[in-house]
Amino acid sequence: MSDFFSSAWGYYVATISLLGIIWCLWLLYSQRKWLKKDVETVEDTGHEWDGIRELNNPVPRWWTTMYALLCVFALGYLALYPGLGEYKGMLGYTTAEELTIDQAKHAELIKPVYAKFESMTIPAIAKDPEAKIIGQRLFLNNCAQCHGSDARGSPSFPNLVDGDALYGRTPESIQQTITQGRNGIMPPFKGVVDAAQAVDVAQYVRSFSGLAHDQIKASRGQAQYNNFCAACHGAEGRGNTALGAPSFVDGVWLYGSSENTIVQAIMNGRNNRMPAQNHVLTPEQIKLLTAWVWGLSHDNSSQKMAFSDTTSHFK
Repeated sequence: MSDFFSSAWGYYVATISLLGIIWCLWLLYSQRKWLKKDVETVEDTGHEWDGIRELNNPVPRWWTTMYALLCVFALGYLALYPGLGEYKGMLGYTTAEELTIDQAKHAELIKPVYAKFESMTIPAIAKDPEAKIIGQRLFLNNCAQCHGSDARGSPSFPNLVDGDALYGRTPESIQQTITQGRNGIMPPFKGVVDAAQAVDVAQYVRSFSGLAHDQIKASRGQAQYNNFCAACHGAEGRGNTALGAPSFVDGVWLYGSSENTIVQAIMNGRNNRMPAQNHVLTPEQIKLLTAWVWGLSHDNSSQKMAFSDTTSHFK
């Protein structure tokens, strides 16, 4: 009963189900004229439309028999399978166990497909035509919901094609990201700096990428940047892959480069989570997915050709 916040809901639903079955059986019994083979008289309701009179014929025997058997089937089903509160059923069936069994069967079935890639390196797998097809399917099924079907991301979801990455683009870093997930946190500085100071810092940050900025405000913001931001992003704004701190000099902006967006990040911070996939994908699947993602920024032909019909770009 984990779907409910209280076990009482399970018993409530079970009670309604049992009462419904009992009511159906009582209704069928109350209309028991169907037990007789012949009905001597048929009641006339007195209603007539266009010469057609409405008669009160008894319910057909086959119809009543069918519903009675359905009620018996429902009672047997509730006895065998979980459907009555916390009662687990005589068979002890659970959908979770069925899913686990099916996953194990599927893993065994596709094991030969991944066997050929066990001894291959990530760069070698990234060049294999069959691996590219498998990797793309894994991406579309598990990653495209956030990163887009063209892998170019959207605000707060990184672009995987442009070669920029908060934690680096090595095969090891990508595999760790997919396997264990990431949680990028930017602490809020509201209460430490005021709105005007945040604007000054934003202008200074924009200057790293050569974006249009107010030089006076940027010069004032440099001191605040060195006090609060340089420890993570570096004095020259080049970021830190060990911390997941973005660079400000490469022209890539995960949330956008406008002054308002940067000020919002300074004042309110950021908390961006990439969920771990080690409970969803097997190690073999993660390896092929890693190779495919790595190949997006290292192979200029195959992966990019896969997105040739896609024109959406959120950067």
